[in-house]
Order: sequence, then structure tokens, then C-alpha cells
Amino acid sequence: MAKEVYEDVLSWRRDLHQIPEIGLDLEQTSAYIRAKLDQMEIPHHPAARCGIVGLIEGEQPGPTLALRADMDGLPIKEETGLPFASTNGNMHACGHDAHMAMLLGAAKMLSGARSRLKGNVKLIFQPGEEGYFGAAKMIEDGCLEEPPVDAVAGLHVGQIFPELGPGQIGVCEGPILAAATRFEVTVKGESTHGALPHLGVDAITVASEIILSLQKIVSREMDPLHPVVCTIGQIQGGEAHNIITPRVSFEGDFRTLHEEDRHFMTDRLQQMCKSIAAANRAEAEVNMLGGYPSTVNDPEFTARFVESASKVIGSDDIIKISKPNMGTEDMSFYLEKVPGVFFVVGTGNEKKNIVYPHHNARFDIDEDVLWVGPAVFTRLALDYLQ
Repeated sequence: MAKEVYEDVLSWRRDLHQIPEIGLDLEQTSAYIRAKLDQMEIPHHPAARCGIVGLIEGEQPGPTLALRADMDGLPIKEETGLPFASTNGNMHACGHDAHMAMLLGAAKMLSGARSRLKGNVKLIFQPGEEGYFGAAKMIEDGCLEEPPVDAVAGLHVGQIFPELGPGQIGVCEGPILAAATRFEVTVKGESTHGALPHLGVDAITVASEIILSLQKIVSREMDPLHPVVCTIGQIQGGEAHNIITPRVSFEGDFRTLHEEDRHFMTDRLQQMCKSIAAANRAEAEVNMLGGYPSTVNDPEFTARFVESASKVIGSDDIIKISKPNMGTEDMSFYLEKVPGVFFVVGTGNEKKNIVYPHHNARFDIDEDVLWVGPAVFTRLALDYLQ
């Protein structure tokens, strides 16, 4: 059944690949999706500015399953050389074009199977996954309500997990992707001439000591069996080579899989910054800027998903992920609210030189496996709503 819509999914993916847009402002992309849903006679309404919530109502009452796809691209100039490459300076370098096309494919199949549905399928097309908190905004606008969602499923394509071959599915119970918590620190010292350091407080040396010490939280205070990564990505400060600057700021994030580790890192980071600054006669302001929670699959629902997906591609091609990835996904916000599953479809292919990672200007997918997403989404919905 899924292979019957393959040509549509392929065409939709290529169309969407040419018009990538950034963040929450996805006017062209949103209009394209709405037009396809109109053709399928699927009612829908907007959310989170350019997001879309569609609803396929079964002919019998029952629970509601949500299927989600993210929509936004990245500010990357494409270098794939594809005949349908983007020319607007942005790029679908994370596979969201395929996510949308796959969900449209599932929508087409499920809209023709309403008589078999004991309940509803909600279609969530979400903007702003790439750092714009699009999922949280969709939830604020009621995408999990009217009717209330009982379970949710989402997918990602690409080479997130290298153990996946083309068309294979990777999934696990519990955490599959990390939480990311962003922070900003400003160190305040006192300016003086570089020849007279004793008359000032050097914010650069204080900030340097803090940055190095933050890694000690990871290496000496965290359970070594719990993955934690702390990264400082930006530093700003200094006016001239011979002036001791009074102010340095730096930004970074830390990534965790377990919620208790996230809370511990938050507390210790603030304590360490302020204490080290005070010990050096400086001050430190710490702003926790939030982030995405860990993406955690519900064990019971994941087991149901594996059973359904096995009917489509066979159990040998369902790969259990043993090591979660420290990347993030705002699918996590939905999974905090309702039980569900987030899975990965392998779309890399060394034989076709489709090997470049996400967020790379040459990222691409093996289009031959585009049928897998719609097929698995559809099978899951039919099984769940029986």
C-alpha cells in the first residue's frame, strides 16, 4: 500500500526540498502542505504561526494518535548538486523535507482508510524545530487537545545512528536523544593597564579558570556511566592587547540523558561560576537560557510500535539502539505530555555516496527508502486504532 504513494512522496519531498525556510516563518512550506491536505479533504487549522494540525476522524469512536513531522530548514547554502537543490540560500540539511513528505504519504493512506479507524489520527506539521521551540509553541496552541491526544509518534531520517542500513529502523525504550541546556555567563572584573595588574581584576583569567573548571563537573562529579557533555561555544571580551579587561562573557550548553543529571549540572554550574569569580575578587552573572529536554520513548508504546513496524519491514530490520545520541530533538516536548515513540529511518547509503552528516551542505538521503516512513506510520495507526 505504501509503495502505491511512493511517487507522490518522492515528488513532495523534491518540491519541499527546493523551498526551505527558517524557524517559525514558513509561509511557502505551510501553503504547500495545506494545499495537499485540502486535496485529500483532510480538515486542518494553524498553530505556532505556520504550523498545521490536521485531523483524520475514524468512523468509530476511540483514542487519538498523533503523527508528527518538523518543517523548518537551516541557513546553509546547499552544495549537493541535485537537480532539485535549493537556490534561496537555505537548505533542508536535516531531512525535514522527507519528514513532511512521509507524513503526507501516511495522511493519504489513512484518509482512505477511515472506515477501519476506531478513533482519530492527528497530523502535526511543526515549524521551528531547529532551536525555535516549535514543539512547545504547538502544544501551547493546543495541538494535543480537541480531541486530546493519547499517544504520539515521530521519525527522523539520516545517519544519526551509523549502525542503521538503508531502510532500517532504529529505536529504543527510554532515552534516545539528549537534553540540551543553554547558559550564558558574564564575568565582571576591574580594568587597569596591563603593566599594573595588581590595580585591577582580570576578567579574562577568571573566565578561563571557570571554563576549565566546568569540565571537572563532568569528569569528577558525574556518574561516569551517565553521558554528559559540556561545551563552551562562544567567548567575548577584551579591548586591546595591553588593557586588562573588566568584562568577559561566554555561552555554551550541556547535554544530559537523565533528568537528575540535568538538575545537578544546572545547580553546580551556577555555584562553580560564582564561587570561582568570588575567589578571584570578581563577580559572575549566570543566566540559564533553557533548552530541549531529553527525548524519552515510552517503553510500553515502543513495544507496540516495534510490533507494528515489524509487520512492514521485518523484525531483522528493526535495530535496537544501545547508545543514545547526544543530539537533541524537540519531539521531546510531546513525549513529556503523552506516551509515544521517536524512531530513526536509516537513509544513508555508502554505495551511492550518501554519507554526509546532518547540517552539512552536502547532506542527502537515499530516496529509495521514502516508502518506509509512510508505511510504518500507517501500520502503527491501523494497529493502535483497532
